[in-house]
Amino acid sequence: MNLIFLGPPGAGKGTIAAMVKEAYQIPHISTGDLFRANIKNETELGKRVKAILASGDLVPDEVTIKMVDNRLGEDDAKNGYILDGFPRTIAQADALKEMSKVDYVINFVLEREDILKRLSGRRVCKSTGRTYHILYNPPKVEGIDDETGEPLIQRDDDKEEAILNRLEVYDKSTAPLIDYYKERGLLIDLDASKSPEEVFAELKNILK
Repeated sequence: MNLIFLGPPGAGKGTIAAMVKEAYQIPHISTGDLFRANIKNETELGKRVKAILASGDLVPDEVTIKMVDNRLGEDDAKNGYILDGFPRTIAQADALKEMSKVDYVINFVLEREDILKRLSGRRVCKSTGRTYHILYNPPKVEGIDDETGEPLIQRDDDKEEAILNRLEVYDKSTAPLIDYYKERGLLIDLDASKSPEEVFAELKNILK
């Protein structure tokens, strides 16, 4: 079962991908993880990506495509995969079509105000990286880490202005992909506003 997850930041793609990975025994492949793994293992592509990112440029399609192609050729992806963060462009979608047959493109749908609520409520312990949420997973004492007693911080990219900017970038880059997969009859909208358990149950019904 070959899946693509599309959806804005904060829609819960990573959480649901972890559940699908466990239930269906297929790997969750995110481009961010691929970049980090290639850089860490000092592959030829990893060295290129490291240099590109160090210069502040975006990784070109051809490099990302090659990495994904290599990853889809690994044994654990033989029975299927979840692609998250790829494709990001029509050129990448066209390349993927040559590499593999996609079964479903799951589009996580979430209203703007819910995205803002989810992302802007996140708080982090600086020294341990442990995350909380002021609504969904609050610390025992407001603003204080449960274990270290340190004050919790809000990351810059979780502030409203930064979130709205990320959403604008996402809309611009992903809207064409939504149309691309809709035209091919592969796109399925999934209501991401419910609890992870409910979203996963709904997704399992779709995958039947």
